[in-house]
Amino acid sequence: MSETSDSRAQRLAAESLAAGSPTAWFETLYDAAGRGAAEIPWDRGAPHPLLAEWLVQHAGEAAGADRTAVVPGTGPGHDAELLAALHFRTTAFDVSPTAIERVRAAHPDSAVDYRVADLFALPPQWRGAFDLVVEVMTVQSMPRTVRAAATAAIRSLVAPRGVLLVIGGVLPADPDPDYGPPWRLTHAEIEAFAADDLALEALDHGPDGLRYRAEFRRSRLLADTTSAIERTPC
Repeated sequence: MSETSDSRAQRLAAESLAAGSPTAWFETLYDAAGRGAAEIPWDRGAPHPLLAEWLVQHAGEAAGADRTAVVPGTGPGHDAELLAALHFRTTAFDVSPTAIERVRAAHPDSAVDYRVADLFALPPQWRGAFDLVVEVMTVQSMPRTVRAAATAAIRSLVAPRGVLLVIGGVLPADPDPDYGPPWRLTHAEIEAFAADDLALEALDHGPDGLRYRAEFRRSRLLADTTSAIERTPC
């Protein structure tokens, strides 16, 4: 029986972890996809709907002129291109050189600054540099052994009074914590982004109960992050 895109990703991730790297499998997968030997399971062919919805609901903040945005783990670049279309000065990065080559080739006239970068070794000048940080299923693509470091790295990108959106899948009931990717976030792991003057303001759940969008803001602290608005559906 041939591998599905999800099972191939899981196998490559397991091999990468066994070799001591939580991220090397991304390059292996994108390289295989470039040769027609694999598919990218998270390539939706369009921006994530929960990002697109948030931008519609926050029209004032979606006006990106003179504002900066960053998309970690950009992959095919759909989310980054949406932000650039709204006139954000957008940076997008991926640890996979092949992913960046592919997205640059797909968008040769893009205004997005696509970079090869490692989430665990970010350029110092990116610290606190972005008004909008869009984290779509990147942290959940790495195992829990590096979850705290990945969360801190994402959090470090947010500028004063900036916004962080974290979008991902809901951890199912009775999960095997070692099964993945994805290693979906628990509620506590979502709330862990709220540190260093970054506060959880809203946690929205999709109508299918399988997705969430968390919104954090820096320097607008809440007295109690557990009082953040929790809504359903998105």
